[in-house]
Amino acid sequence: MRSNYKRLGEFIEEVEERNRDLLVTLSQGICNQKYFQNPRQVAVNSAADKIVRKGWFAYNRATTRNGDKISIAYRDDVDCTVSASYLTFRIKDENKLNPYYLMMWFKRPEFDRYARFKSHGSAHEYFEWDEMCNVLLPVPPIEEQRKIVAEYQAIEQRIENNRRLIATLEATAQTIYRKMFVEDIDMENLPEGWRIGTIGEFGMVVTGKTPSSNCPDDFGSAIDFITPSEFSGENLFCTKAKRGLSLDGITKLQGKLIPKCSIAVTCIGSDMGKVRICLKECISNQQINSIIMSDKNEMPFLFFTLRNMKDYFQRLALGSSTMPMLSKSEFEKIEVLLPSKMCMDTFAGQTFPIIKFVMRLESEIHILQQTQHIILSRLINL
Repeated sequence: MRSNYKRLGEFIEEVEERNRDLLVTLSQGICNQKYFQNPRQVAVNSAADKIVRKGWFAYNRATTRNGDKISIAYRDDVDCTVSASYLTFRIKDENKLNPYYLMMWFKRPEFDRYARFKSHGSAHEYFEWDEMCNVLLPVPPIEEQRKIVAEYQAIEQRIENNRRLIATLEATAQTIYRKMFVEDIDMENLPEGWRIGTIGEFGMVVTGKTPSSNCPDDFGSAIDFITPSEFSGENLFCTKAKRGLSLDGITKLQGKLIPKCSIAVTCIGSDMGKVRICLKECISNQQINSIIMSDKNEMPFLFFTLRNMKDYFQRLALGSSTMPMLSKSEFEKIEVLLPSKMCMDTFAGQTFPIIKFVMRLESEIHILQQTQHIILSRLINL
């Protein structure tokens, strides 16, 4: 063990404060992306829940079926409660171990793998308190810790600023869309040159396909292979895919190529109706239908139309007793408003600059996130 590596148990202590008097009313869960969130189900007997004070940590001991990650988070907000099954702890002396520095250590994928490896149990596996205390980590002087944290948080703040700006820009585009195509539009008496059409009229619809598991050589890095997992959050563009296809895979799925600036829509289950613009040429799996636009100027109108059809797609999902999935034929027959060509061209002129700016911001976020990963990977060498 390196001389500056210390046992975490030297710096932390378990705390167990129950919500007996029900004074803490905010109930939270922790996702495997390592932040607090609203729980899927609020406990009936919240008096048994554990309180997490500002400045404390909490984690879900259970690591089974959790995406090979451990759900752990630092509370940097008002006090909340978590499930009684969670463990809560705090740092004894923050002049020796910075809590944000410790949270950076927990964010490393290597820590997730360590926690899974050290989890024990039969039907369910748990990462218990003793194992948490046995974690070894580099503990440089506190000033160095604070410097590393400041570097990481500056990038984190830049990402957050970009996301806020993206939300503002999309809201601006949505306002233009509503003024042109929603407000004061009588669907029974459409303006001249307007009509009700279908998604299929905007271009060719392509349903993706996944290479056979018997052909591992079809996967590689020649082209992105997108799946619904890349549609998380509210991005306008498909984020970089976790997997790619090889030249062999592209050859076999040549008919599934999706050109840049096509519109991709998730068409299965509760994720149905998530809409993204393809930032570059790619291929999708069978859970995504994509529209290869016949006229690029019509892309902004169709994109924002589909973004506004989220409730419609969710009703389709909720109306099925099985896992609903929109086939290509069903998808391309969905009815949408078809304004005049002149109106769609005008909208494109007003919104393409917004879309291009968002593209740059989202690309910058991706680069910043890669930089964060580099900083986290450097911790082991301190």
